[in-house]
Amino acid sequence: MNYLAFSAPLSALVLAPFLQSVINRTKATLAGRQGQPLLQPYHDLWKLLRKGAVYSSVTTVIFRLGPTVSLATGIMALFLLPLGGFPAPLAFAGDFLLLAYLLGLGRFFTVLAALDTGSSFEGMGASREVLFSSLAEPALLLALATLCRLTDASSLSAMLAGVNQDLWLGTLPALLIVICTLGVVLLAENCRIPVDDPTTHLELTMIHEVMVLDHSGPDLAFNNYGATLKLWVFSAILAGLVMPLWQALGLPPWLAFGAGMLTVAIAIGVTESVMARLRMDRVPKLLLSASLLATLALFLQQR
Repeated sequence: MNYLAFSAPLSALVLAPFLQSVINRTKATLAGRQGQPLLQPYHDLWKLLRKGAVYSSVTTVIFRLGPTVSLATGIMALFLLPLGGFPAPLAFAGDFLLLAYLLGLGRFFTVLAALDTGSSFEGMGASREVLFSSLAEPALLLALATLCRLTDASSLSAMLAGVNQDLWLGTLPALLIVICTLGVVLLAENCRIPVDDPTTHLELTMIHEVMVLDHSGPDLAFNNYGATLKLWVFSAILAGLVMPLWQALGLPPWLAFGAGMLTVAIAIGVTESVMARLRMDRVPKLLLSASLLATLALFLQQR
């Protein structure tokens, strides 16, 4: 057994909140502010874990299961991702399909927990989450299918390991389309601008945040931590695609992966700083455009 493979999920469990810190610091720098301390997300999680949870009398066990299942699926997804030059601990053919199902399962229980409260606001957020996720998942699967075609591999570890400098030179248009598609999916799945604003407190415009309004204490910490793990999952896939560009500068694989993660986090921060949130009726068009782009990239590889 390659114990070094477990460095991927263990590193993600520790560093996932730090990825959010890099995004916040990037946005603060572009806005001319000092910003939060880099360890602020860790402090917030620790503070929530020390508090007690409050449950409404109308909720059932489903409401309590939501944060736990969401966090558990996020942790399980980490074991399907490689880190730098090390394969994932659970790499197997078709594991990218399991990754999509795990993310969908976590979202399903988050939506159920929101509906279990009986709140009209949380039900509104749940309906938006289901609509947008149903449009984002085809784009994700088409992008990963294109990677399968590009690398002749069927597991995430093999796909990302197959992305090298030669592949970049030979399939540059298709690879750029895949990166753009996965970037849009990342913003949508993680409720980032221009799809959603993770810092808003206006119920009528909230999507993900409105679904966790009734959670408190450890449950809210599980939700927030699970969200950082989900952000890490999508960022790690994008970082694996841009690793060859950093390796061309002479960086070792693990350092190139770290540079790729920082690149993705900074790109998210810049995107949220220069763009405004889209109107709700334009978000489906954005996600459908991402699916069409991924389909185009797949057709390009069939020629």
